[in-house]
Amino acid sequence: MTEQIDRVILFPSTAGVDERGRLVIGGCDTAELAAEFGTPLYLYDEDNLRHQCLEFKQEFGQRYADTTINYSCKAFINMALLHLFMEEGLGLDVVSGGEIGYALSAGFPMDRVDFPGNNKSAGELALALESGVGHIVVDNFDELEMLGKVARDKGITPDILLRISPGVDPHTHKYISTGNIDSKFGIPLVLAEKAVEIALSMPEINLTGLHFHVGSQLVEMEPYRQSIDFILDLAAGMRKKHGFELKELSVGGGFAVQYTLDSPAPPISTYAEVITFSIITKCRELGLELPRLIIEPGRSMVARAGVALYTVGVIKDIPGVRRYVSVDGGMADNIRPALYEARLEAVVANNMEAKLADEVTIAGKYCESGDILIRDIVLPVLTAGDILAVAGCGAYSIPEAMNYNASFRPSIVMAKDGQARLIRRRETLEDLTRYDVVQVE
Repeated sequence: MTEQIDRVILFPSTAGVDERGRLVIGGCDTAELAAEFGTPLYLYDEDNLRHQCLEFKQEFGQRYADTTINYSCKAFINMALLHLFMEEGLGLDVVSGGEIGYALSAGFPMDRVDFPGNNKSAGELALALESGVGHIVVDNFDELEMLGKVARDKGITPDILLRISPGVDPHTHKYISTGNIDSKFGIPLVLAEKAVEIALSMPEINLTGLHFHVGSQLVEMEPYRQSIDFILDLAAGMRKKHGFELKELSVGGGFAVQYTLDSPAPPISTYAEVITFSIITKCRELGLELPRLIIEPGRSMVARAGVALYTVGVIKDIPGVRRYVSVDGGMADNIRPALYEARLEAVVANNMEAKLADEVTIAGKYCESGDILIRDIVLPVLTAGDILAVAGCGAYSIPEAMNYNASFRPSIVMAKDGQARLIRRRETLEDLTRYDVVQVE
């Protein structure tokens, strides 16, 4: 049986235990932060975020100099993070008009922004064109036609990538698989030639490359190898038949994160080696010029950097069945366990030196039987008021948060060098009711 200290490797890189036995992240006592800002509270470690930016740039850049790194905003978008990624020289991958608006509000260089998405509206495409995004990633034939009309009306010729579904099984959860043939995303490989031919015939757009994304939490490298082979074979065929020159290739993201002690993830260097070697080797084989490589890390940028802090409340024993430990958050702020069976691990932030003793199930406070954060985890003996720190909550938890049971979405703080700054305040009742329309007779 592991001790709590063994789980610290799942937390941000600055995580440790101080002399009082408290979990410290970014030089900040997490129990004190919980007391100051209230719980549920989300904490991001700034050093961890910047380290991830540096590691991606180094690991891919030293193997393939012409690499562009676009942070995938759907993992978590916030003004503070956008400024951080801007400072680190990253681009963005946005999937909605709202995310484009976030980038504009932050003053992000829009030529470093790419816009994929399977059902863009004409209004979103117009906003993308007017904003000067770097690429529109066209997902399907209907979008190709719509974009042509919007581009003609605006008198703007956008650079585009065609998103191709390579038909590769990513061997991940079905809800986070995107590159298999039965997917709502992308143009099936069997129809890709038609899409390329149409795009090349449209003077109002400029086809510069191809895009694919096979899924999330990929721990196997073969899906990348297969997809790169298929897409580059397509590019070579299109060059021969239609004169298409592949200038850019986006391989998406999907880089896995370790959420539990028994689910290790490959290092970034492994992904970098396989992806870049596969592209270089295949291009040499086909006589293709090396395209600019675009990668879109999201989860792998922010997941480990983010921690959720909860306060323990009611503890319910069912003799011979289960002990439920309820916390003051749950599926409204952290829906991933309920949505697609995500597994998480936790520690008692205010008592890290306590020995593991009880197998418990961590339950949320919301009126759903499925509101379970962690099932069957061994923790020290818990009492009401203890602070539970849950690792790996930096990606998707906050963007997928909701107001179920009229709950308030939590505060978010950024920690660095012993200082924590609020980067999003907790919602209030006024926030919840501001959109309601009340008509008085």
